[in-house]
Amino acid sequence: MTVDLLLGLQWGDEGKGKIVDVLTSKYDIIARFQGGPNAGHTLEFDGIKHVLRTIPSGIFHEKSINVIGNGVVIDPVVFQKEIEGLAKFNLDITSKLIISRKAHLILPTHRLLDAASETAKGKAKIGSTLKGIGPTYMDKTGRNGIRVGDIELADFKERYRALADKHEAMINFYNVNIQYNLAELEKEFFESIEDLKKLTFIDSEEYLYQAQKAGKSILAEGAQGSLLDIDFGTYPFVTSSNTTAAGACTGLGIAPNQIGEVYGIFKAYTTRVGSGPFPTELFDEVGTAMAKIGNEFGSVTGRQRRCGWLDLVALKYAVQVNGVTQLMMMKGDVLSGFDTLKVATSYNYKGNEISHLPYNIEEENVTPIYKSFKGWEADLTGMTTYDQLPVELKEYIQFIEDELQIPIKIVSVGPDRKQTIMK
Repeated sequence: MTVDLLLGLQWGDEGKGKIVDVLTSKYDIIARFQGGPNAGHTLEFDGIKHVLRTIPSGIFHEKSINVIGNGVVIDPVVFQKEIEGLAKFNLDITSKLIISRKAHLILPTHRLLDAASETAKGKAKIGSTLKGIGPTYMDKTGRNGIRVGDIELADFKERYRALADKHEAMINFYNVNIQYNLAELEKEFFESIEDLKKLTFIDSEEYLYQAQKAGKSILAEGAQGSLLDIDFGTYPFVTSSNTTAAGACTGLGIAPNQIGEVYGIFKAYTTRVGSGPFPTELFDEVGTAMAKIGNEFGSVTGRQRRCGWLDLVALKYAVQVNGVTQLMMMKGDVLSGFDTLKVATSYNYKGNEISHLPYNIEEENVTPIYKSFKGWEADLTGMTTYDQLPVELKEYIQFIEDELQIPIKIVSVGPDRKQTIMK
């Protein structure tokens, strides 16, 4: 069996959690392949809203096994609180959730390093979520990191102490005023480590290989979005991992020729959290209305998202880099009520019109060129079939399909799993 991928195609917050939840019944295994607790996947059903951070979005489905892959970084404290938040649902966590021994651990000092580094940057800060993600990936690539499998070793605490001491020296180097009580943070950390030990640790690449041989269906779930990829995103305003399709291979140990469908999730408009270039960003009442109607606030950070028109140049780039085979459009309902919609179809880049994403998309280099569409008034949230959608929305969808040459298979018209139209 091949492995299907589900990815965000913008700057994150596209609605991946909902779609994983919708698709999970088709899969035996849901596997997270990168990112950490800076991600927030929101699922809504039965009138209740759930936000998952590290745990895969298939956890609410009875039959699915959920794998946290080697490409993920885990904060044991945050992870334990996430599990505690699921207690009221009576889920069999110990049998449904398994963790790669090669996944790296976020230490308390990683979070402190993150805060010190961001504070030291002053006005040049990149908008870190301060969850310790970046410093953990830095230790991973610097070959200093501590992994889940190290918990099982006799010298785990000695390994921890050596790295934490190194981090404290680095924090002092930044020469910024960061107040903390490490003894208190460490007490909470080691208590969470004991809880983490109650779960099953696996050699995930072997586990998934055997699952494929046994004919199990697998869905790899990405976090953040393609435009935040460390290599292909809007660097340096990116995350610290590979959020694109290639990241699923390195983050789970899956061979490239084993990838099947690549589901690409995008919003009917564009949003971004934190710093970084955003060519189609709106600073007027339309952008304000989008944010309000779409409830555009980060599910983990609570930060307000910047809003703008759909950027087809960036979307086409993400489709190309990921090899997307099917598209899913989220939040179509948010655009109801706008008289005119716009889509950026190309850029004026340093005086020339281009249709690809260039190296630098800062506002001094790029001005979006728009195509306008007639809006619609209809409330989409109660619609259940594609035929019910207003003709203007169908024309909008058809234009995107024609431009990207990829079919849009799902149109989401609300946050609940039932508010999902199959096309």
